[in-house]
Amino acid sequence: MRRKLVVLGATGSIGRQTLDVAREFADEIEIHALASHRNASLLAEQARSSRPAEVVLVAGSPEGHDFGGARVKTGAEAMTDLCRDPDADLVVVATTGSAGLQPTLAALRVGKLVALANKETLVMAGPVIQAELRDHGGSLVPIDSEHSAIWQCLQGEVPESVERLTLTASGGALRSLSLAKLSSVTPEQALRHPTWSMGSKITIDSANLMNKGLEVIEARWLFDMDIERIGVVLHAQSVVHSLVTFRDGSVKAQLGLPDMRLPIQYALSSPHRWESSRTRLAIEEVGCLDFAPVDMARYPALRLALAVGRAGGTFPAALCAGDEVAVTAFLSGSIAFTDIPVIVQDVLDAHVNCSHPTLDDILQADQSARETAARRVSFRQYS
Repeated sequence: MRRKLVVLGATGSIGRQTLDVAREFADEIEIHALASHRNASLLAEQARSSRPAEVVLVAGSPEGHDFGGARVKTGAEAMTDLCRDPDADLVVVATTGSAGLQPTLAALRVGKLVALANKETLVMAGPVIQAELRDHGGSLVPIDSEHSAIWQCLQGEVPESVERLTLTASGGALRSLSLAKLSSVTPEQALRHPTWSMGSKITIDSANLMNKGLEVIEARWLFDMDIERIGVVLHAQSVVHSLVTFRDGSVKAQLGLPDMRLPIQYALSSPHRWESSRTRLAIEEVGCLDFAPVDMARYPALRLALAVGRAGGTFPAALCAGDEVAVTAFLSGSIAFTDIPVIVQDVLDAHVNCSHPTLDDILQADQSARETAARRVSFRQYS
């Protein structure tokens, strides 16, 4: 019987690729419901082609659009309600920023399988998510290529055998640019990722390696691994997606073309592997695979994120909120690329940490950090 799929963030990069996978495997997956933040025209197009039972537009108006007969609802709570739908079997959370937290919790509380592409959910609220998994019987699997790679490498292994996890990083669009030129980088330059096709927020985070810091924190919760045993290495080709070192000295790595449809497919099909017609990695054509240590002086955002991961509490929520506001400001032309980690540092400096937070503490930290970041953006914009 086909499993019924809910896709949150359907009009974004991961959402669109999830629908590609679902259409390829239509005998396995039924597209049950779709949600988008504000792209009503694309959501309507997706609804007409996929024929879901329901669609949700979080912001904006659905007026004037043809959704192909699907029920249409609006607002953030309506998106969260999709995750509680008793007819749905699995939920792909492909929203950006903190918007994924409440829907993920709602899905887990009713025992759903959640395939998570949203980094901030686990970064902000790792202990809360773990408690929901323990108490309500839901399941959480990763979509991020790095975490999917680790997940695949760990199949058949016992947790005690793992010594270290290593995430790979391409270095982003600006990896060859001199430090002196980073302050004058335009959004267009920073969005030209050399190997991956992604949404704008994660592409900017990739350019300063904030994304890799978030992924380290995420891996800490996904795989119950001390953060000091999770490393990052530069790998320009984006062919090796992560590595796992075992206590006997063996190392497993997962390789593949830089195509997010593969980890999406594995999240939907696991423990099975559906046969796909997509292009295979021809290792003989790759040539050399290069690896290098990360220069922390070049990537202050990564350094900040790792420090926050060690500190814990509500610091990760403040980090995510500050970064989201700063990246939005950079994309709008309000601040320089090099201002992003400066604003995030200011937010962290102003934050009063709660070491053992409740969900309310986390949400309050998120809101407070956004307000601090907005003030810092305004100050830098007009100073």
